[in-house]
Amino acid sequence: MAESMKGWKRTHRCAELSVQNVGEEVIVMGWVQKQRNKGGIIFVDLRDRSGILQIIFEENDCGLEAFAKAEKMRSEFVIAVAGGVERRSGAVNENLATGEIEIRARQVRILSESETPPFPIEADSRTKEEIRLKYRYLDLRRPDLQEKMILRSKIASEMRAFMAKEGFLEIETPILCKSTPEGARDYLVPSRVHPGSFYALPQSPQLYKQLLMCSGYDRYFQIARCFRDEDLRADRQPEFTQADMELSFVDVDDVIEVNERLIQHVCKEAIGLTVQLPLPRMTWQEAMDRYGSDKPDTRFGMELVNVSEAVAGCGFGVFTSVLENQGSVRGLNVKGQAAMPRKKIDALVDFAKGYGAKGLAYLSIQEDGTYKSSFAKFMTEEELERLVRAMDGEKGDLLLFAADRTNIVYSVLGALRVELGRQLGLIDESKFNFLWVVEFPLLEWSEEENRFMAMHHPFTMPMEEDWQYIDSDPGRVRAKAYDIVLNGVELGGGSVRIHQNDIQEKMFEVLGFTREKAWEQFGFLLSAFQYGVPPHAGLAYGLDRFVMLLVHADSIREVIAFPKVKDASCLMTEAPGSVDAKQLEELRIAVVPEKEGEEA
Repeated sequence: MAESMKGWKRTHRCAELSVQNVGEEVIVMGWVQKQRNKGGIIFVDLRDRSGILQIIFEENDCGLEAFAKAEKMRSEFVIAVAGGVERRSGAVNENLATGEIEIRARQVRILSESETPPFPIEADSRTKEEIRLKYRYLDLRRPDLQEKMILRSKIASEMRAFMAKEGFLEIETPILCKSTPEGARDYLVPSRVHPGSFYALPQSPQLYKQLLMCSGYDRYFQIARCFRDEDLRADRQPEFTQADMELSFVDVDDVIEVNERLIQHVCKEAIGLTVQLPLPRMTWQEAMDRYGSDKPDTRFGMELVNVSEAVAGCGFGVFTSVLENQGSVRGLNVKGQAAMPRKKIDALVDFAKGYGAKGLAYLSIQEDGTYKSSFAKFMTEEELERLVRAMDGEKGDLLLFAADRTNIVYSVLGALRVELGRQLGLIDESKFNFLWVVEFPLLEWSEEENRFMAMHHPFTMPMEEDWQYIDSDPGRVRAKAYDIVLNGVELGGGSVRIHQNDIQEKMFEVLGFTREKAWEQFGFLLSAFQYGVPPHAGLAYGLDRFVMLLVHADSIREVIAFPKVKDASCLMTEAPGSVDAKQLEELRIAVVPEKEGEEA
């Protein structure tokens, strides 16, 4: 039968004790990690969130009753121990913070017993993730996972402290919002009071924080919960956390400056990392041309090379036909990989096809200076030499080429570059390379929608010098938008916002909104803009991603207490689930049965 804590109060967490406490009487509480019975002496490793502490039970010290309790202990029993701190009688354990000491138990209480857990509670668990997520409350006891969650808390605290010092006000914005078009799918919440009407869970606090600038609050900050009904991946969840901010009377450089100091502060306080300022900046166009990505991983080279001029008019029809259709031909020089087996090259071709490529051309420069290639027979020796020179090719190099519409070429080679970087061990995992990507296009063409879409969102300010092209060449207009990138992952993004009604209404027009539709969807914002709105700008970080990268985790699931899996379900609670018919009736909602053969 479980015992009570009555009259006992914990004096220390396990790893808060050291040799400086030798001779003190203490009370510690936690979970049994391991029990070792050596006959007349029992050793118990006691664990709490701070670490592990060795407890020693001997009948002469603790008495027969306490010794019998120690004999009964198993992994994950919750116990309280009163005893004295001593130097270890045996060898020092240098792998533990408490490795020089032990507690000689005087009294013990078993506060809770435990069944045998479905997997060992230990760091670097090899148990399948599906099982660990089903028993997440046990998984969260693992020391390595607890360290990540503790660091996450510290990062959030340091962000709050820094922003408060910089004059930001922490203001909460609503969770039940109005559904708006553009961007990812909303999660909808039916209203019982307004039958047939729905709230949306916020994808971000965007409109509210702009309204706060209209309200004169000058500097706003919030660690906000956000929701997007989209497919999951390693760094994406249906519900996530943003560190969100907005500032008045600022331009691009002002936002970047305060955020660079925020990054420097958080990295130093959280993990002891010194970040040198200012951080490098790169335009969106340069990032795409050099890395094929607007979130480039700059920890290694192997940059894209535009060889369109070098192959213009050559005998290889694939290259020339693409160029005739306003596409481009670009390549990667994979240094020292000319001997890569054909089977591996074929796997790279398949990888490229997954990103929209019709194929991948290759040319390997042998040590004797000859070429092995998928297309050499279509080109003259002179044409091949010109192509190799354009690629800075040397003996032993493998040259890979993609030819298509330029956006597809970027996508293919950008992804292939990162994949090769991983496969060949080119990435220095100890580095933290921050980068600002600036001057994004304001708009991007959607083949699916057959219209221009906002690359960030409809409230992004165009660059003044480009606004003249909004009617004649909308794709040419750049935005006052900026992303902060770390090691090839977008940490956050933001922009200077439109604060003039005429520009905002023109943006809606370009995006295909009638004036009536724009006012129907965003009337509350446009109305606020009629009453004096300051120039303003903002940025939001994906807090989960930031923590994931700082702790070198492979997935944001490792830094979220209760994450969802790929199909957006929770293995532990089995959410989402069905609800009572009475609830649906109150909401006036009918669930349509799935038709046979129809995908869920």
